[in-house]
Amino acid sequence: MSSGLAILAVDDEPRALTDIKRLLETSASVERVATATSAKEALVYLSGGRYDALFLDVAMPEIEGMALARLLRRFADPPAVVFLTGHPDAAVEAFEVQALDFLVKPVTRERLESALTRVEQHVRGAEAAKAGPTGDGAEATVTGPDVVAVDNPKGGGKRLVRLETISFAQANGDYARIVCDDGRFLLRTPLSQLEKDWGASGFARVHRAYLVNLKHAVELRAQLNGTAVLIMRDDTEIPVARRNVAALRRRLHA
Repeated sequence: MSSGLAILAVDDEPRALTDIKRLLETSASVERVATATSAKEALVYLSGGRYDALFLDVAMPEIEGMALARLLRRFADPPAVVFLTGHPDAAVEAFEVQALDFLVKPVTRERLESALTRVEQHVRGAEAAKAGPTGDGAEATVTGPDVVAVDNPKGGGKRLVRLETISFAQANGDYARIVCDDGRFLLRTPLSQLEKDWGASGFARVHRAYLVNLKHAVELRAQLNGTAVLIMRDDTEIPVARRNVAALRRRLHA
C-alpha cells in the first residue's frame, strides 16, 4: 500500500463524529478523513470518491448503519466496514454483513489502531488478489473481528466475547461450548469451523472435542499411555490426543 488510508466516518451525533474524526486524523495510518452525518450523505461521498473503509454508526435515523452496510455489499469494490456503537449487543449483526470490526463508544486509541490495522490488512489482501499470480507473491493476510457473538444464557439474545478471553471451546454437537473469563456460553458453530476461523489467533485443535487458546495454557503433562493433558491457567485439564502431542509440544516451546 503506497499511501495512507482514506476513511469515511459516518455518525449522526456531532460530538461522536468529531471525536472519531480527531482520532482518525491523528493516526499515522490515515491519510485523509471525510465525515457524513447520515447514510444518504455517505452514499453521496462514496459515489464521488474512493474510500478504504467506513467507520459507521449502527443507530442512525432514516437509514441505519446496518442497512447501509448491506447496501455496500452490492458494490463491485466496496469499502471495508468498521461499526461504531454505544451498545455492544447492537453490533452482533456486524458479523452477518462481514464487517471487519466494531468499536464501542467512547472509542479508545488502542482499539482504533487495532481496527485500522485490520483495514490495512484488508486493503493489502484486496490488492494482492487483484495482482493475481503476476503480483509479488506476497501472501494476503486478512483477519476477521477479534470478537464472537455467543448465546447469552441470561435472558436470551446475544453477547459479544473477545477471542483473547476465551480459554477453550468444547464440541457440543453442531454447537461449541465456549469457556472464557466471563463464564460459559454456547456458540452456534461447529468446532471444525472454529478451528479454521481462530487458528490465526493462537487456537489449536488438541483433541476431536477441544479447541484450545494456547495463550491460556501453562503446562503440557504427559500421560503413561502416550496421550497428554494440557493444564490451563485456571487449572482446567484438557485431554490431548496421542497424535497431537508431539506437534503441540513443539508449538508450545517454539
